[in-house]
Amino acid sequence: MKGLTDKQKMILDFINQFGQTEGMAPTINEISSHFGVTAATAFAHVRALQRKGLLNRSSKARSISLPGMQNMHHFSMNLSIPLLGRISAGAPGETEEHIEKYITLDPSLLSRKVTAGAKLFAVKVQGESMRDAGILDGDILIAQKTDSVKVGEVVIALVDDAVTVKYIYLTKGQWELRPANPDFQSRFVPLDDLKVQGSVIGLVRKF
Repeated sequence: MKGLTDKQKMILDFINQFGQTEGMAPTINEISSHFGVTAATAFAHVRALQRKGLLNRSSKARSISLPGMQNMHHFSMNLSIPLLGRISAGAPGETEEHIEKYITLDPSLLSRKVTAGAKLFAVKVQGESMRDAGILDGDILIAQKTDSVKVGEVVIALVDDAVTVKYIYLTKGQWELRPANPDFQSRFVPLDDLKVQGSVIGLVRKF
């Protein structure tokens, strides 16, 4: 398009493709993450495109739209959740902090209502130790970040710089990370040595 930089053309293509595949507009953060630029730089490009009349945007979240974009879901109907990689549901595996991608999810599919301001993340399970809880290898778990959990919940926990997903219990003055598969054994961790990363509130499975 005449008068556009190469980056602006790429951003327009990304917005269009994102809308077609995800059913919603990308956020400024998703644009910045995709192109490896700061949020301020992404916002400047979006504002330039808006001034040139090539996209529309309001102050509401996910309000970016291009002429002709159809069937876009409203932000309030979907959550955009960062997928942080794979974790272990067997022996704890090495933690992966990088964001692989973002997934969109209808909040009505979660087992608990998401509170305002809650920070969510997603992880992919590796292993079969939570099989009898219905958590299988390859499933994607949705978790809410928290420092405190209730006994009996399924949690994502950090132990010895590795992450794992298990039921959590208090047993004889220690945390018990209990599997849901008789082929695996519980792991007992001193109270001060366990860092809970999140409480599992949902599961996504692709067939």
